[in-house]
Amino acid sequence: KTRVSGILYLPDSAASKMPLVLFIHGGPVAQDEFSFDLYRQILAGAGFAVAAVNYRGSSGRGLDYCKAINADWGNKEVKDIVGAADHLIRQGIADADRMGIGGWSYGGILTNYTIATDNRFKAAVSGAGSSLQLSMYGTDQYVLQYEEELGQPWRNKEKWMQLSYPFFQVEKIRTPTLFMASQNDFNVPVAGAEQMYQAFKSSGIPTKLIIYPGQNHGLSVPSYILHRFQSHIDWFRKYLL
Repeated sequence: KTRVSGILYLPDSAASKMPLVLFIHGGPVAQDEFSFDLYRQILAGAGFAVAAVNYRGSSGRGLDYCKAINADWGNKEVKDIVGAADHLIRQGIADADRMGIGGWSYGGILTNYTIATDNRFKAAVSGAGSSLQLSMYGTDQYVLQYEEELGQPWRNKEKWMQLSYPFFQVEKIRTPTLFMASQNDFNVPVAGAEQMYQAFKSSGIPTKLIIYPGQNHGLSVPSYILHRFQSHIDWFRKYLL
């Protein structure tokens, strides 16, 4: 067993059987910590229980914890995220029939992995994510990491295909998903969201795509930042409330 920490945000400390949003941090070498979190506080203020999960691969718990997902994306992290959801259901905090998930960057990538693994999630918002990982090679900033961790795609095709399972198993997904991306993102290129949006459209899964023009990996235009907050709230309210 692995001990996984997390932080829970509630609109009301006495609330029970709430609609739950698992909002997943990026990185993956990063962590959710005890500081003010505007994104999750806004979602909690909109009426959701919001869980931040420091899944395996996160920082702050030693090198072995970070390296646990080396060349094995979308496996242990998903188990930790789903395990956190199950724990909150057992605690009576989360409504098992009203669970959503979202995140940005590796949080968006993990959103895709999770909804491709577990059909219980009724809504998802995948921001700056990707699933067809082969198409990211040479188009983003991680080529040295990819070759060190996964090998060159032409020499290790099976691994690259394995890590792209949300794209290749898209017809198993049932979760309505809003995809978001920034037009000029060189960290996780916009194609990552466009490809999953198109796969959802072609498979008949409810979906929507929002691309922020002229933006890089993070948004800097105030109206776009507000729009991103509101789009999350609207999508989750549509499917979870």
